[in-house]
Amino acid sequence: MSSYSEISDIPELRGLDSRHSLIRIPPELDVPLTPRVRRIIDTAAFRRLAKISQLGLVSLVYPAANHTRFEHSLGVYRLALLFLKQIVNDRRFVELLTARHAETFIAAALLHDVGHWAFCHPIEDVNIPGLPKHEQFAEHFLAHEEIADILRGDWHIEPQEVAALINKSGKDAASNLLTSVLSGPVDVDKMDYLFRDSLHAGVPYGRHFDQGRLIGSLCLNEQGDGLAIADKGKTAAELMVFARYVMFSEVYWHHSVRCATAMLQRAFYLLRERVDFAACSQMTESKMIEHLFNVSQNTPSHDLLDRLFGNRRRLYKRVAQYSILEQPEMYRLLAGKPYSYLCQYAEKFAETLNAENVRVAKESGSRPVVPTDLLIDAPPVEKEVEFRIDVYYPKERRYRPLEQVSPVVRALAEEQFDDYVKRVRIFAIPELAAQLRNLTCLKRYLEKM
Repeated sequence: MSSYSEISDIPELRGLDSRHSLIRIPPELDVPLTPRVRRIIDTAAFRRLAKISQLGLVSLVYPAANHTRFEHSLGVYRLALLFLKQIVNDRRFVELLTARHAETFIAAALLHDVGHWAFCHPIEDVNIPGLPKHEQFAEHFLAHEEIADILRGDWHIEPQEVAALINKSGKDAASNLLTSVLSGPVDVDKMDYLFRDSLHAGVPYGRHFDQGRLIGSLCLNEQGDGLAIADKGKTAAELMVFARYVMFSEVYWHHSVRCATAMLQRAFYLLRERVDFAACSQMTESKMIEHLFNVSQNTPSHDLLDRLFGNRRRLYKRVAQYSILEQPEMYRLLAGKPYSYLCQYAEKFAETLNAENVRVAKESGSRPVVPTDLLIDAPPVEKEVEFRIDVYYPKERRYRPLEQVSPVVRALAEEQFDDYVKRVRIFAIPELAAQLRNLTCLKRYLEKM
């Protein structure tokens, strides 16, 4: 058990109210930098995040969305400090957490993305055998001599304790609680990326919830092993749920963003035997692109990569799309299928088109359809985490599930989030896309595969 003063005296928390040693991030936010925080962010592993974009291919559609994981990590760290400043006023929190827990949480918030590498989320969705998840790479970076020495020497924390919060492998109640604050229904990671992604993309959708109100309403759930929100934060929580829904619909799963994603996934999948996975985890974004270009020489992947990262953007075109409402039978045929199945389906589609004498029109004539002319993008096997959190009504001393008291959240909790924001889409090279759109029998081709 800790005391109010022990947690409040943590240097980073004191730095919130100081005007010294600050770094400024958008939009006009001051982030306190203590000497031990500065030493972490000056390591090679952390500086690498300044050369990895937070949203990757989204900038091909929203050109200002080129903010970095470095900036986002500082934003999450700042929100973690605001959370701790809030909870030291809650007796139940202070009885559960020690100052060591709080410092470990601060370090984990700062380092939560240290294992991310360029384009890792869309590539991980492909589920390539032997490709480690970014959480495993995070363990490597935390065990790296430079960061490990700083955590042990400056923070008096073992790197494994920080990794346990990031990888959700903590054993005690305090660790489980802090893990949920870092990655849960209402977490500091989500609060920052929704706001920051919306800000840089130039859209309003992710900024229409009150961060301060939401953080100020956080409390322990009835069991004392997870988060709840006081009733005063109910509206802020509803707006955050809706912000996430709209950001997925309008930004993360925008059809052109998904087209670029499908192109990168197919290129990487075809190159999987040539790519050095461990080396990729250490690369900046530009080095990663250079590496992919180098190993793709004389392969079909080279054209896909050139269309994405070459001197001219040349994305594939959308041929058709299906949702749970728009032709649900086609949606269910492809949604949630393994990536290898989608590739095989595209290959059979190409064979069927060739059998029907559909040709790719080119300036110099025509040619048969090849498998990489067609891409199928579908929701991955893994679903988004559903939103489950209780609301505490202090006058009644009673907890109720948020979806029970909120029709907005109930609609998003009871229906599968993915089915409404993530569509199945078919993309093709521009020379072929127009022909396929005009095929009245396209659906028949797809169904008989």
